[in-house]
Amino acid sequence: MVVKLQRPILVGGLGLSFSLWMLQSWHHSIMQVGEFGLLSVFAVGGGLWLFQQNRPKDSLEQLNGRLVDRATVESAIAKTEAVINQLAQEAENHRALETLREQASQLLLELDRQEIKVAVTGGKSVGKSTLIQVLEQNFVSSNFVSLQETAPLFREAGDNSDADILAEVAKFDFVLFLTNGDLTDSEFQILQQLKAANQPQILVFNKQDQYLADESASVLLSLKQRMQGNVVATVASPIAIKVRKHEADGSVEEWMEQPAPDIQQLSQQLSEVLAQQGQRLVWATTMRKAGLLKAEAKNWLNGTRRDRATPIIEQYQWIAAAAAFANPVPALDILATAAINAQMVMDLGNIYQQKFSLEQAQTVAGTLGSLMLKLGLVELSTKAISIVLKSNAVTFVAGGAVQGVSAAYLTRVAGLSLVEYFQQQEIAIDSGNGLNLDKLRQTLQKVFQHQQIGFLQGFVKQGVKLLMPEVQQVELVGIPKAVS
Repeated sequence: MVVKLQRPILVGGLGLSFSLWMLQSWHHSIMQVGEFGLLSVFAVGGGLWLFQQNRPKDSLEQLNGRLVDRATVESAIAKTEAVINQLAQEAENHRALETLREQASQLLLELDRQEIKVAVTGGKSVGKSTLIQVLEQNFVSSNFVSLQETAPLFREAGDNSDADILAEVAKFDFVLFLTNGDLTDSEFQILQQLKAANQPQILVFNKQDQYLADESASVLLSLKQRMQGNVVATVASPIAIKVRKHEADGSVEEWMEQPAPDIQQLSQQLSEVLAQQGQRLVWATTMRKAGLLKAEAKNWLNGTRRDRATPIIEQYQWIAAAAAFANPVPALDILATAAINAQMVMDLGNIYQQKFSLEQAQTVAGTLGSLMLKLGLVELSTKAISIVLKSNAVTFVAGGAVQGVSAAYLTRVAGLSLVEYFQQQEIAIDSGNGLNLDKLRQTLQKVFQHQQIGFLQGFVKQGVKLLMPEVQQVELVGIPKAVS
């Protein structure tokens, strides 16, 4: 459907006014140039009018910037299938494989889907059901467009949380988000989430007849300023008005009359969007579904890999502990030689398809050690472990106990940080030598803070039993419940 020009008389008038102004300003020049110059001036004004006439609507411009082509979607599906295939290689009988493969095959069929699915969402009592009924009666054909109401957003209790509703909305091609007034902070945040998820939408200001004319115009202007377009006003269920008729004999007759719904602007804009961009809306939805399926498959794959990585981390943490306990050295040397070692980096890299040479693994180990020192993790962990061990004289007098347990603890933190870091990377990266130091630093801090809470006490006990079997029956009494 061709987009019709809005207010052509106004635009044409502006072009004509501009032409007359230029004619007056350049009078003497025009007299010298002659007929050619005069025609040029009028051509400028006419050009402005034609430019405005051929300019697409703002809403369609915004949509065009967010849609994708078929080749991009097919590439995304291929990447999703690659993750599923990788899971099949590493866990042949995984319980999620059959479901993942069925969903992946369905994505290819989605590319040619003709029906456009529109979600109608918003808070409670904003008129979702009524708007759907009016649109179905006056606008859409059920064979082409499917309108579906979601559960109300912003409910304090109930089975469906906002996150669940948004996850369901992500499966739709287009969204009509209804509000009854100026946006609340909660509504604005939801709209921003839809935008971030590449979800095409129209904000519908419904029930505008509940406001006075100037108030309604003010609310609509505010909505357009906050959302920068894609806002329409509707009255899906108008308030009945009292009609009074004065007869010739002086009598007065009164009755209540139900005005017709006002959805013309929404119908026009929605029909134009769906007619012009329908297929690309379907592709964008398929792209979102492919991304969600890829994330689900990657979670299953990461879980499988983590199960294989955990025993490796535990093995190296106790190797580091034994080496440091047998030959206590300063913390820096412990970090460089025991807590972080190249072989663990290589073993974990192999699990996560991050191929390291020995030289690269040594570089990664040194980088992790340097980050731990700069972040103060070595000092903090040694101090915390010393506090735990001081509660028992037998274990504390063994000078190597602090270094041994500290080495094991730092090795564990390093291993878990690498696992966390690798899980954030794309599947099947050929080389692991390009570390993002900022992300690695953030991951180290996150893992270190998590491991401290409710974990260190049991870890120290386990370390002492392995390093000092002769005192494994001695209880560490008086251990603080939380170590900061």
